[in-house]
Amino acid sequence: MHIIPAVDIKNGKAVRLLQGQRERETVYGDSPLAMALRWQDAGATYLHVVDLDGAFDGESENLPHLEQILRRVKIPVEIGGGIRSLAKARQLCDLGAAQVILGTTALQNRTLLEEIVAALPRRVSVGVDAKDGKVAVKGWTETGDKNAEDFLRELSALPLANIIYTDIARDGALQGVNVEALRRAASISRIPLIASGGVTSPDDIRALAPLPLFGIITGKALYDGRMTLAEATAALAEQLTINN
Repeated sequence: MHIIPAVDIKNGKAVRLLQGQRERETVYGDSPLAMALRWQDAGATYLHVVDLDGAFDGESENLPHLEQILRRVKIPVEIGGGIRSLAKARQLCDLGAAQVILGTTALQNRTLLEEIVAALPRRVSVGVDAKDGKVAVKGWTETGDKNAEDFLRELSALPLANIIYTDIARDGALQGVNVEALRRAASISRIPLIASGGVTSPDDIRALAPLPLFGIITGKALYDGRMTLAEATAALAEQLTINN
């Protein structure tokens, strides 16, 4: 199980958003590459990178920043945000992304999702971003009628790398994780899950450690110094030792 720092890119800067709202951003640095290298140097074994401009608008000028990260960072990197074609997914994989993350595309275009997964088996992750039990899309700006649990069941038939399950209400709010929602999601999905949203303290890591997760994404808590990556990793190792 990995502790996965998040690097979100907006207008070429490293930022964090509160509950995915583009107008509620905090800028943490002018260089996304420097932030990615910071987490690698701190001992991260996996990295989560999102092109927020791509997620919101479908288009972005952040590709040079993504290329820099993939060229310089040696640990596996998953990248999402605005990947709405096979060509874009293949481009990022060719540049070195371990996985590409599909959100809006996965929900709204099943044919394209299956095409991308067939071309890139085990290289595709799907973001299931849940708000009041429904799946949100387009950078979390819209919520459709699709039930999040039904979507997890549908995705279980595909050869995905993993599913990133986010509780939007908790994301960036520093309110702790929704353990019950994640436990329920893990019991439904046959695809390995990555937990995201509200991971604030080592206690949150300990609470999630017993679940069958591939990894745990954390962002704002690391950036604000509420916990260090070393503390998060130690909490995970400690709890896994107890569980075993």
